[in-house]
Amino acid sequence: MGNKDSSRIQAPASVRASVQKLRTRRHAQVLIIGGGINGVGTFRDLALQGVDVALVERGDYCQGASGASSHMIHGGIRYLENGEFRLVQESVVERNRLLRIAPHYVKPLQTTIPVFSTFSGILAAPLRFLTHKQRGRPQERGAVLIKLGLSLYDFFSRDGGSVPRHEFRGRKRALAELPRLHPGIKYTATYFDASVHNPERLTLDVLQDGEKAGAAGGGLARASNYVSLVSMPGAGGEAGSARTGSTVRLRDELTGEEFDFTADVIVNTTGAWVDLTNGALGAASSFMGGTKGSHIVLDHPELLEACHGREIFFEHTDGRIVLIYPMGDRVLVGTTDVDADLAEDAVCTEAEIDYFFALIGQVFPDVAVSRGQIVYSFAGVRPLPKHDATQPGFVSRDYRIERRAVPAPAADDAVAAPGGGAVVLSLVGGKWTTFRALAEHLSNDVLAELGMERKVSTARLPIGGGAGFPDNADGVQRWIKAHMSAGRGAERTAGLLTRYGTRAGEVIGFMDSAPDGDADRLLHSTHELSVRELAFMAQNEQIGHLADVLIRRTSLAFRGLVTGELLNEVAGILSGPLGWDTATRALEISHAEEVLQRFHGVRVHSLVS
Repeated sequence: MGNKDSSRIQAPASVRASVQKLRTRRHAQVLIIGGGINGVGTFRDLALQGVDVALVERGDYCQGASGASSHMIHGGIRYLENGEFRLVQESVVERNRLLRIAPHYVKPLQTTIPVFSTFSGILAAPLRFLTHKQRGRPQERGAVLIKLGLSLYDFFSRDGGSVPRHEFRGRKRALAELPRLHPGIKYTATYFDASVHNPERLTLDVLQDGEKAGAAGGGLARASNYVSLVSMPGAGGEAGSARTGSTVRLRDELTGEEFDFTADVIVNTTGAWVDLTNGALGAASSFMGGTKGSHIVLDHPELLEACHGREIFFEHTDGRIVLIYPMGDRVLVGTTDVDADLAEDAVCTEAEIDYFFALIGQVFPDVAVSRGQIVYSFAGVRPLPKHDATQPGFVSRDYRIERRAVPAPAADDAVAAPGGGAVVLSLVGGKWTTFRALAEHLSNDVLAELGMERKVSTARLPIGGGAGFPDNADGVQRWIKAHMSAGRGAERTAGLLTRYGTRAGEVIGFMDSAPDGDADRLLHSTHELSVRELAFMAQNEQIGHLADVLIRRTSLAFRGLVTGELLNEVAGILSGPLGWDTATRALEISHAEEVLQRFHGVRVHSLVS
C-alpha cells in the first residue's frame, strides 16, 4: 500500500493482461496484498507448492521499502547487541544461501570498521544490551567490544569455514590499506557480508519464478502490479469453490476500474502500511511503528577511490550505525533511522544530507563533498513493530506473523454468515536478507490453514537468472563470448548478463528474433538499452509507467543518467508496444519528471510541451 507515484492514465497492455487474469478467475485460495520482496517471496513459495495464489501490489513491484534498502545482504552484527541471536543466525545462513542461489545479484562485500578507541563503551554496552536504551551521551564502541562482536559473528556466519574470519589491523597497516581514513584511527576491523546490487530486478526474478511455477501447475499463480485493495465489502465465493472465503474490492490503479475478488486466506505483506491494510479488511490492528531510512548516491571518484572497493561501516557520533560503499561507479551513503509519519512522503531531507556529509567527514576528513555530487536520493519506511519509547536503532529487526479471522457478513451486512470468512495473516517486520526463510515460514502457516503439505523446498533452488550463472571470472567471459553476435559486442553482452543473469539468454533470443533484422539497435541517449530490449520489457515485465523502466527495470536513475533526451526516447519507443497515444506519452514523461524530483531529488527537463 503506501505508494503514491502512480497516475491514472491509459493502461499498458502487459499490465492489463495480468489484471485480466485476476478478473477472469476471481477466486484464489490465497490472496497476497503487497508486492515487496516478502510478499513476492511468499508468492513464489506458495506457487511452487501448487497453491492457487494471487498477488496484488498498489504500485510497482519493489517500489516501497524493498526498493529503498541499503542494498545489503547481511547477518546484522548490530543485532548481537540487541540480543537477537536467532535473527543473526538465520540472517547469516540466508546470506550465505543467497550467495549460492542468486549469484547474479548477490555478491560478497568486504566491510571495514574504523575504530578510534580501545576500551570505549565497555561499561555502557551491558546496559544497552539489557534495556535497549542509550543512557546519557552516546559512547563509541572500542576495539574490545568490536573484537568480541566480530568473534561472535564469525561463530554464527562462517558457513563451514567458507567465509573468511574477521581481521584487525593496527593504525599503520590500516592507513597503508586505506590511506584516506581519518589519521586518528587506532585500528580497523574487516569482515565479509554481501550486497545486492539490483534489488528491484531480484524481486522481479522471484516473482517470475512464481508465475512460471503457477503456469506449470495449470495457471494457478497470477500477480499484478498497480492493483490496490479498496475494502472488504461482503462475502461469497465462486460457484464450486471449496470454501466460501471473503470478498475484497480491488481497484485497477491505471484505469480506476474496480472489481471483486474472493480468497480463503489473505496475506498482508504491505510493510509499514499493514495496519492501514487491515483496517480496509475489517481486521483493525495496531502492530506497526516504522522508521524512515534515507540514502544518497554520489558521483564522486575521489570518495570511490578512498573506499578501495569495500564498504566502510561505522558508528556515528550519535551512536547510530552508518555506511559508505561503492555501487559500481557510484558511492552509496546511508542510512538514517528516524520515526516515520505515514501521512508524509518518505524522502531524503536537507537535514539528512547534512548528516551524511558530517559522517563522511568523520571517516574521510580530507575528502570534500558537495550537493552537486548527489545524483540520486531515496528513502523508505522500514516495516518495524510498534516500539513506543524504544529508540529506533534498538527496535527489533525480527519478524512475526499475526493471525486474525474475519467473518463473512450476511447479504444484508447485519448478521455474520455462519462459516466462511477469511483468515488474515499479517506480516510484522522482515528484512531483505531473510526474505526466503520468512516466505517459507509464512507459506507454512498458509499451508496449515489450507490443510496442505509442503512439496518443494526453496533452500537450494536457484532464483531466476542465478540458475547456471558462471561461478568465476573465466566462466563469465565464456558466457559473454558465447552470446555475442556481429551487432552485439562484449561490453553490451556483459551489460545484459549483469542486468538479467542467465535470463539474458532469453532476452538475447527475443532481440535476435526481430523480424526486421535490427536485433539490438541501441538508443541514441544511452548505449545501455536497445529498442528490442525495451520491447522485451514491455511484453514480459509488467511495465505500468515510464518511471518503472528508469528506476526499477534499469539502474539509470540510481546512477544519475536520466536526461530529457532519454525520457523522450524511451517514452517514444514504449508507446508502440504499450499502446500509448501522444497525450499519454506526454503524461508519462511528466509523471516520470515528477517522481524523480519529488521522491529522488533529481531534476530532469524533457522540453516536451
